[in-house]
Amino acid sequence: MNTPPAPQGAERADDSAVRIGALVPLTPPGWVGAGRHLLAGLELALREVNEAGGIAGKPLELVVRDTAADPLRAEAAVDELAGLGVAAVAGEFHSVVARTAAARADALGLPFLCSSGVLDALTDEPTDRVARLAPAQSHGWRIYGDFLLGAGHRHIAVAADPSVYWASGTRILRDHLAPRGGTVTELDARALTPAELCDALVATGATALLLLVGHPDPAVPIVKAVRHDPRLADVLIGAPAGQPELADWAASLGSDGAAVPFLRYLPEQLTPLGARVEGVLRERLAGTPSFVAFEGYDTIAVLAEVLRSHGADRASIAASWPHVAVGGTRGPIRFSRTPGINVWQWAWAPVQVVDRDPARLDHYRVLHVG
Repeated sequence: MNTPPAPQGAERADDSAVRIGALVPLTPPGWVGAGRHLLAGLELALREVNEAGGIAGKPLELVVRDTAADPLRAEAAVDELAGLGVAAVAGEFHSVVARTAAARADALGLPFLCSSGVLDALTDEPTDRVARLAPAQSHGWRIYGDFLLGAGHRHIAVAADPSVYWASGTRILRDHLAPRGGTVTELDARALTPAELCDALVATGATALLLLVGHPDPAVPIVKAVRHDPRLADVLIGAPAGQPELADWAASLGSDGAAVPFLRYLPEQLTPLGARVEGVLRERLAGTPSFVAFEGYDTIAVLAEVLRSHGADRASIAASWPHVAVGGTRGPIRFSRTPGINVWQWAWAPVQVVDRDPARLDHYRVLHVG
């Protein structure tokens, strides 16, 4: 049931199984921890679907491809998976990669269910073939902006890498904070050393620094530099994209990684299904499952329901998104047309702002609920 990544061209169409392509970052520079959790959720749901009889008596099969956070590699994987006869493509964590995959799948007439990518513009034009479980970036990051304002932070600095995703996040925060008296100052995380960034941060007078950068580099060196600079003792470090969610953050930073608020797409209380899934995922992952693992599980839960009710024909799957009604791990899932979003969107997955508890690094404190 658990299909590992295979060399390109290794599989051939098999009429005895219904096949789903899965795009997952499993090697650097992709965020491997997120990929591991996403795949764990996908595979657990797949196993349960097959234990319940599969799809019209046929087993559901996952054909996994590693994107390594590379848009071109993802595009090639979508081409390959389409040629292998998959009914749909699903997954991906990195938003820029998900955007490339969505565009290619749409061009090929291949349904794509995006698990985790949040860029509002997942596709340039409206499409019926693409649906998304994760909340759009503008929705989640405005909630994060509300958290900052509620905590008294109106002068924000962002340490940003050059990226469409980070630039979009900066713009959302600036547009949300400005009418409320807030300011956002950008610091180039690639041009400045961690020490130089600390000097620049002092000069801005900002009370919060948001890490719009990759993990572990340059996020880890920046956090360490800020935490150990006495001039910045009262500056909040935040990471809206969720870098502190996974265990490798705590392993890299220890107590320095505590009290860094981030966005997490979980409810205050999981559904009964979610509570059961959490227990199984905890054993599989040997630790607390992240929201990304639940996104993976819900992805297969949605696709299995679509395949049972509408069949494995690609056109039928694409036509099914507005009719989806699935009880997911985090609440009832339905897709709709949302203003400003070109794909079928679950509006919305639950959103929290949380951080790691300084007293217990493996526990999270809920700071704000959207």
